[in-house]
Amino acid sequence: MAHTQPANVGREILRLALPALGVLAANPLYLLLDTAVVGRLGTAELAALAAGAAVQSTVTTQLTFLSYGTTARSSRFFGAGRREDAVAEGVQATWVALAVGTVLALIVGVFAEPIATALSGHVDTGALAATWMRVSAFAVPLTLVIMAGNGWMRGVQNTRLPFLLTLCGLVPGAVALPLLVRRFGLVGSALANLLGMGITAALFLVVLTREHGKYGGSWAPRWDVIRRQLVLGRDLIVRSLSFQVSLLTAAAVAGRFGVAALAAHQLMLQLWNFLTLVLDSLAIAAQTLTGSALGRGGAGEARAVGAQALRYSMIFGVGLAAVFAVFGRQIQGLFTDDPEVVDTLHAPWWLLIAMIVAGGAVFALDGVLLGASDAAFLRNLTLFSLLGVALPIILASGAFGWGLTGIWVGQLAQVLARLVGVVWRFRSMRWAVAGVSDGRTE
Repeated sequence: MAHTQPANVGREILRLALPALGVLAANPLYLLLDTAVVGRLGTAELAALAAGAAVQSTVTTQLTFLSYGTTARSSRFFGAGRREDAVAEGVQATWVALAVGTVLALIVGVFAEPIATALSGHVDTGALAATWMRVSAFAVPLTLVIMAGNGWMRGVQNTRLPFLLTLCGLVPGAVALPLLVRRFGLVGSALANLLGMGITAALFLVVLTREHGKYGGSWAPRWDVIRRQLVLGRDLIVRSLSFQVSLLTAAAVAGRFGVAALAAHQLMLQLWNFLTLVLDSLAIAAQTLTGSALGRGGAGEARAVGAQALRYSMIFGVGLAAVFAVFGRQIQGLFTDDPEVVDTLHAPWWLLIAMIVAGGAVFALDGVLLGASDAAFLRNLTLFSLLGVALPIILASGAFGWGLTGIWVGQLAQVLARLVGVVWRFRSMRWAVAGVSDGRTE
């Protein structure tokens, strides 16, 4: 098969990335609306929502392998012309989603109150958060089903339909949110979330049923496939957990430098999370196209995908960095007018700008390596960069009083360490295992 021309690759990346960005942005936008609506109930309810949402977010974040891992495997089959097997990966991922989601929902439901109390540091707030968590727990398996659906659909190079299905659930949930909160208080927020997730998950299952039904494939769990999905998932979960450890440590150390430092840290972290949505959408496109190219046996084509994704992501990264450099004061002013917070941001802000530039390359090549199922390498690299590079610098910042600047030097250092690692790996071509084998999962 002839190589895909770079121009074609570029168009395909944008075609896949833009709807993927919509899916990635949907949940944070809904959470903003949820926070605004619940905030009108009072401070206690808002604190309870924050504690409950933090638990749910942590649980679901650790299981993103259901989308990213499924995409890696499905895209290979799709590239090899075996669409029915690509869809079958979605069936098995959905079984995993239902099983794992049910177990997690039960755990959250049973231990909601002690978990919420520990997070909030207040018995009454913990009890209030627990009521929200017990209802929202039913949404956990639904969320995982949606992740699995996103995974296999990305694998068959369809990111537009997941975006539309997400909107079909998000819009009714958003419309119902103020009505349900007015009627049921904080529990109304959980019911609205459950409504939106339920609609979207049901639609994903309808699409899966229709697609899989075309080929007359089995609906039974296939333990050999599930086992390989879980091996890939294990590496991605370890990677995700190391991010969580680093973030929690950074927040704890920032808090030691006072309220202004913690506020400045949270502001920068929220901005970084927003920026990564843009870069991650390009990474998803790169992952999908890389897996497909390797499924066709085209290692050279996969490299061309990676090179083009890198170019696009760097353009976006440099562009976003330039905006943050030129309009830094204006951007900060949207979030705070506290002179102490603004002053604290001065030096770390330039570290954030450097992270945006480096992140452009890191996210693109992360996507390529995920598409190649090279999760074990990414796991090891992330563990080294976060626990071996960032964490010591962050802890030293607390010990030696380096302040917020020291914390974000640690954050920049881990991004640069990952940059060196993914560039070396990409250039080595060791990741480019062609065919419909499982790739590098161990």
